[in-house]
Amino acid sequence: MLALLLVPLLAGMSAAQAVDAIEDCADCPPLVPIPAGVLIPDDAPPRPIAAFLMGQTEVTFSQWQACVNAHACKGGQSDHGWGSGSRPIININYTEALEYVNWLNRITKRTYRIPNEDEWEWAARGGTHTLFWWGNDPGEGNANCRACGTQWSGHMTAPVGSFNPNPYGLYDTAGNVWEWTSSCWNIKRSAPPAEQDCQQRAARGGAWYYIPLQSRSNARARHPITLWSYTVGFRVAAELETHP
Repeated sequence: MLALLLVPLLAGMSAAQAVDAIEDCADCPPLVPIPAGVLIPDDAPPRPIAAFLMGQTEVTFSQWQACVNAHACKGGQSDHGWGSGSRPIININYTEALEYVNWLNRITKRTYRIPNEDEWEWAARGGTHTLFWWGNDPGEGNANCRACGTQWSGHMTAPVGSFNPNPYGLYDTAGNVWEWTSSCWNIKRSAPPAEQDCQQRAARGGAWYYIPLQSRSNARARHPITLWSYTVGFRVAAELETHP
């Protein structure tokens, strides 16, 4: 049954920051609404963004395990001894992330997908225009990245929701793990489709292992679709409307 509910407070989240999130099933990742607008990238013309839903956090080991238990996703991903549960799923490639999305599409009445990088950046910025959603200075204690002053920085992933959410209610869009997007890689987003390399996808957000510069809202990386790594995970996007 579809449900609209107030998601329990995550670590680092105050009652004043609680947002109404959508959960389409008990094991589905909570979704928050992202408003429509116009993204102005550094390397491309303005991009209109339609309203959509975005995973409140990166997909966690627990959420992934539900797909494994349903025999729809391949299990066996190592947590490197850091713990699983509410930590982001790691060591999955792009195809495996798609398998998870396809499973959500089969068990719910909503259309799930992996966000493209324009949607990802728009959501990660949370309506801001600074390098990070909280400002231009990475500071300390704002995200899990190398030299970012947290107990996890440069060592391991953090449980999702360990830091404050951005203005749209999203957690860990800076640091923790690189997040797959559905966008084929282009050196510049303004490049024509013929120059796209769909054997590599754009990844966004930086990770616990990387310096703050790579956790900026506009920072981009490319990963082969076959790559799996302890620095790479993903979050889902979804359409606002459900289907019969």
